[in-house]
Amino acid sequence: MKILLLGKDGQVGWELQRSLAPLGQVVALNARSEAFCGDLANLEGLAKTVASIAPDVIVNAAAYTAVDKAESEPERAHLINAQAVEVLARAAKACGALLVHYSTDYVFPGSGVTAWREDLAVAPLNVYGQSKLAGEQAIQASGCAYLILRTSWVYAARGSNFARTMLRLAAERDSLAVIDDQVGAPTGADLIADVTAHAVRAVRSNSELCGLYHLAAAGETTWCGYARYVLEQAAELGVELKVRAEQVKALTTDAYPTPAKRPANSRLDIQKLQRAFELSLPDWHQGVARMLVEIQGK
Repeated sequence: MKILLLGKDGQVGWELQRSLAPLGQVVALNARSEAFCGDLANLEGLAKTVASIAPDVIVNAAAYTAVDKAESEPERAHLINAQAVEVLARAAKACGALLVHYSTDYVFPGSGVTAWREDLAVAPLNVYGQSKLAGEQAIQASGCAYLILRTSWVYAARGSNFARTMLRLAAERDSLAVIDDQVGAPTGADLIADVTAHAVRAVRSNSELCGLYHLAAAGETTWCGYARYVLEQAAELGVELKVRAEQVKALTTDAYPTPAKRPANSRLDIQKLQRAFELSLPDWHQGVARMLVEIQGK
């Protein structure tokens, strides 16, 4: 099996290089790759890349993810998250490849308290969500075989993330306040990559498993709860902090305005994916605890 991986250096892309390797030959590209074009802003180059490589599977882990910046540059967000995805979908259809693409809970309106199922109505709150939804719709309209995996609150031990930011601020400052009225599940890039590899293998054996799924860790928390758990675990690892977990103050979203509106409810119902692929996704605490051990080198 030949697999074309785009966005190899991102949080999920980095883990995918590991998880996809046992499935076959992985051609991993980023926006700076020279032998083949991996730049999603280069639509013609993308189409030529797929035609030249003729992969069995295309995994698109590249995206425009600057949520607030997208409000001031919607054209670029749509170029990368929608137009480029449409090019990939058409190219996948032409060569008979399976297209794996990652989307987001931001396609939903973020209201209520119930976890979002795949069949519920979408209504993005911001430009980023609109661009990701347009990408989903382009794939579904193309006629290619696909797996669209919506996820949320992604983190990884590699690179910057919310947990690292909380650790830095708690070591530097005398107080810390975090939003406590947005709910979701922190989801590790390693979990996303491992489930992706499992799903690709399953779909290659049974094409009826193609479709749209929600992929996130089990359980739920707020950003404030997430921060408190990070500091609690860090303290147990012996990290010196000025702010203890119980001292983190809760903020409302209104107290921290941003250019892009955020969903209050980022819960994703993962039952469809678990049933289809016979999986049991772990609680979010497990992955975060493991990530903290890794970044502390303990």
